[in-house]
Amino acid sequence: MKPTVLVATTSHWFPAARLAMALANAGFNVQAVCPPRHSLCKTSAVQKAHVYHGLFPLRSLAQAIAATKPDYIVPGDDLATRHLHHLHEREQSRGKAGASTCELIERSLGAPESFPVVYERTSFMKLAEEEGVRVPETTVIKNVSDLRTWAAEMGFPAVLKANGTSGGDGVRIVRTLEEAERAFRSLQAPPLMARAVKRALVNQDKTLVWPSFFRHRSVVNAQTFVAGHEATSMIACWKGTVLASLHFEVINKRDASGPASVLRLIENPEMSTAAEKMALRLKLSGVHGFDFMLEARTGNAYLIEINPRATQIGHLTLGPGRDLPAALFAAVSGQAFRAAPKVTDSDTIALFPQEWKRDPESPFLQSGYHDVPWEEPELIRACLRTGRPGKQRAGYPQQNSIQDLAALRIPRL
Repeated sequence: MKPTVLVATTSHWFPAARLAMALANAGFNVQAVCPPRHSLCKTSAVQKAHVYHGLFPLRSLAQAIAATKPDYIVPGDDLATRHLHHLHEREQSRGKAGASTCELIERSLGAPESFPVVYERTSFMKLAEEEGVRVPETTVIKNVSDLRTWAAEMGFPAVLKANGTSGGDGVRIVRTLEEAERAFRSLQAPPLMARAVKRALVNQDKTLVWPSFFRHRSVVNAQTFVAGHEATSMIACWKGTVLASLHFEVINKRDASGPASVLRLIENPEMSTAAEKMALRLKLSGVHGFDFMLEARTGNAYLIEINPRATQIGHLTLGPGRDLPAALFAAVSGQAFRAAPKVTDSDTIALFPQEWKRDPESPFLQSGYHDVPWEEPELIRACLRTGRPGKQRAGYPQQNSIQDLAALRIPRL
């Protein structure tokens, strides 16, 4: 009997659907808990989708777990991970009645003592430093006075990061004290009610409603700036042991602070060792991402943060040791590891739809492997509903976008 995996996501981020497809191909029975009309519902990989309600997140997850009785859970975003941590805490307080849910979450994410650390940026960086991992100096900034003291000691440029954010949304690179103070106040401030209401009504995303209503302020961290270029890793691990990993340098991004759109596969021993050390120290299970800066002057890899959930590269199957879904299936099912065929021999990956939306004439769409899920046309259509990339104009027919994309289809390398 196939093991069941529950893909949990609170946002409409497209990569969760790609990961669900890869997990199904690896042998899992895939179900999902997600917002209404999510792209997960557009793929044939998901056998059933359960509704995630942003106002009642723990109830949504608990009901989905009760309905699916999964063997494993994969969170698709940071908020889903935090919900699972909170659900674990709630169920733990119920004693025997909540034991099975606690065991499921620990099997999926790792040791509960690591839960607070993975989204407290400064605490995570201090643990990494204890493990001998190269990291930039990082500290919590509680107020403007702390910020001024930091700036006087460390100088500029610097990086300000808010806990509980992802995709570059809570990151600011600042070069002056005035810019830093302005960024600090913006990052620390509760979400505007107007923004929370708009997101709830337009995107059916209610995750900002409670933080806005209760005026929750974010914890802001300052980090020394590392001049270089970005790199990213994702690992599949089991009780602290890394089973498979992917390491990429970032070639292109949709915008300066957003997610990557073109990646190049690399072997970097320092990145691999850092991921292995942190997985062991935190006793991690499941899928986790790590972000690095490769210093321009030395090539040294600085670990800058952890993503305690699946990232946008997790679905890529690139052979033994680089097939995360197959590694997870083997760990959960107890069966022998069976890697899927490599999707490409090219080291350069143009992620869909990120790079195509960034520039529909990007040379990487032809020279690299363009990662389009051609086998799932409904999923492609769901990604193209926002209209044409680049210079978008109102009313541009969706069919034209599909034809433009289809013109780029080339044999898999």
